Amino acid sequence: MKYFIYLSLLFVSIHLHAQQTIFEKSNGKETATYFEVVQFYKTLSRVSHKIKFLTKGPTDAGYPLNLILISTDKKFVPSEWHRQHKVVILINNGIHPGEPDGIDASMMLVRDIIENKIILPGNVALAIIPVYNIGGALNRNSFSRANQNGPESYGFRGNAQNLDLNRDFIKSDSKNAQSFTEIFQYLNPDILIDNHVSDGADYQHVMTLITTQYNKLGKELGDWVKKSFEPDLFTGMHDKGWYLVPYVNVDDTDPSKGFTQFYDSPRYSSGYAALFSTISFMPETHMLKPYKQRVQSTYDLTLTMIQQAGLNAKELLEKRKTAIENTIHQNQFAISWKVDTTQYSNITFKGYEAGYKKSDATGLPVLYYDHNKPFTKHVNFYDVYNAENFIEKPFAYIIPQGWWNVIDLLKLNHVKMERLKRDTIMEVSAYHIDNYKSFPKPYEKHHKNYDVSVSKKDEKIKFLKGDYIIKLNQLANRYL
Repeated sequence: MKYFIYLSLLFVSIHLHAQQTIFEKSNGKETATYFEVVQFYKTLSRVSHKIKFLTKGPTDAGYPLNLILISTDKKFVPSEWHRQHKVVILINNGIHPGEPDGIDASMMLVRDIIENKIILPGNVALAIIPVYNIGGALNRNSFSRANQNGPESYGFRGNAQNLDLNRDFIKSDSKNAQSFTEIFQYLNPDILIDNHVSDGADYQHVMTLITTQYNKLGKELGDWVKKSFEPDLFTGMHDKGWYLVPYVNVDDTDPSKGFTQFYDSPRYSSGYAALFSTISFMPETHMLKPYKQRVQSTYDLTLTMIQQAGLNAKELLEKRKTAIENTIHQNQFAISWKVDTTQYSNITFKGYEAGYKKSDATGLPVLYYDHNKPFTKHVNFYDVYNAENFIEKPFAYIIPQGWWNVIDLLKLNHVKMERLKRDTIMEVSAYHIDNYKSFPKPYEKHHKNYDVSVSKKDEKIKFLKGDYIIKLNQLANRYL
């Protein structure tokens, strides 16, 4: 019997060792296709009890989203994870499949956890969407991201509807976004990591990071992320050989003017997650850096997140619990924000001097960054936003059942609702859209409105049996 066990363990070890990724086999030049990613995780799930492969909801491409669960105690029920006081981390990869760094980094990370090359802390559980934008991943090419330094071929930014999925979280026009919502609410993650690749200004940093706007998380949780958890991430990355800085958000070629923290509205994954008091990060490697470096830095940042989550689990979970309770009981909610130009942090930025040279194609001046002129500067980072507009929380909203598209989204987001048991006339505060203007061209399936004027007055309105009453005493208050 012992010989059988030893031989089985030897088989698993040899099989996993042979389970190299396409990225590794190509020495960092290629990324896996969608079908190669799926097969890779299915193989891991067959040889290890630490991983579970799940098939979840549909996408616009006709293929379902997959979800990978990793836990050292071989338990794969997210609600049980929370009862065990584990930090639940959700990693979303391939939202823009032309930016596949997270896809390859996560494959190696999970394999290394299974092989015990990396120790997943007992108080941390992982969930991974291996490829979110499946339609874009299937639309493979080598030219849609001009000048990107690898891989040799990759997916396309738009999904099967040609939607940018990182503009679709709150509106959920895609099946992808609706299935993501189902996964997000199923997991109730404490941390969301949504992996990206940045373009634009050139600089020395391989990896930059977008962190949730701190004040959107509430004072206690936001302050803790800003003053404790985030600095530990930067230190951990520095110890691994990467000089991490916040996402470089500049308007011109002079970074000495400083730059602002990214405004993560709920159309983005990070802004959506903040509505439910989930701490969110968007790693942004730079497209001009070699693909091998980009994937390795994504791997190391994910590892650092896991390590810091394990070390700070008790405080993280306590702060998030407080933020959730405050959301349930607070009476005013900010709905728009503006950066405060009087408050800032100071960061060290490593860039290149910018200049202009004659274009070979047009003969006109073209911007370039001179790698022979690197610099290091201390710059202002404007990371404080002030709320501009507030909504006074009502006791409840009433939504007619005919607005099924709204109601379906509320259900996906686990909004608690009651239904009227009979036709009823109620006096309510009713909002009316008095006037608005629309842009002539659609954006992401919608004609965006502006100059909207709204009035409110008390009215007696007849509601029908089955209409929905939604009380503002729940976790989904900010979403509502």
